[in-house]
Amino acid sequence: MPLPSSCRADTALKLCPHCDAAYRRLALVPGERAYCQRCGTELYRNNDRRYPILLPIVLASLIVYVICNAFPIVTMEIQGVSTQTTVWGAVRALAQEDMFSVALLVLATTMLFPLLELGLLAYLLVPLSGGRVPAGFGAVVRVVRLGRPWGMIEVFMLGIVASLVKLSAMATVIPGPALWAFGVLTVLLAIVVSFDPADLWEYAESVEKADRVRMAEEAR
Repeated sequence: MPLPSSCRADTALKLCPHCDAAYRRLALVPGERAYCQRCGTELYRNNDRRYPILLPIVLASLIVYVICNAFPIVTMEIQGVSTQTTVWGAVRALAQEDMFSVALLVLATTMLFPLLELGLLAYLLVPLSGGRVPAGFGAVVRVVRLGRPWGMIEVFMLGIVASLVKLSAMATVIPGPALWAFGVLTVLLAIVVSFDPADLWEYAESVEKADRVRMAEEAR
């Protein structure tokens, strides 16, 4: 699907996100980066070699995400009584204690927004890897950019570790599969967020250009 004219971005220009200085994009070699001359902020980089690895990382993140939410985070043993919980169980427990705002925050930042970003990135990258621009490309990229700041898996992970350290003095704490999965997911998401969703416009245009070249060669 070609990019609609109403959704096209002028990838020839780049604004510095910090000082709003405008620059004309220059061709970079793979791995090279461009910086703002005024404030030194990184403007863009050549991600041609990185795009092929993004899709496997996103798919792996989705698999690990399922493990994070399907298995117990931790098991606690106090005087022979064993208790374990999942992320959803923690959300339910908070809601039952009338801490609805905290429960909603945990639900949104550790379950909904990370899943939304990974799902939408998979929706974009699977067709692009096959040489096709998916429907609604522009709107999906904007949703990914808007939702990204609300994914806080790493904050949740730090909270879990701090809680386990405190609880270890009162009970026997046994880390569950989900805890290790959260550690892996934190690393994978750190790689995912290193990609600027806005760069997907350039990726989509390169895919579209390659498709036009292929069709022209077939027409000969």
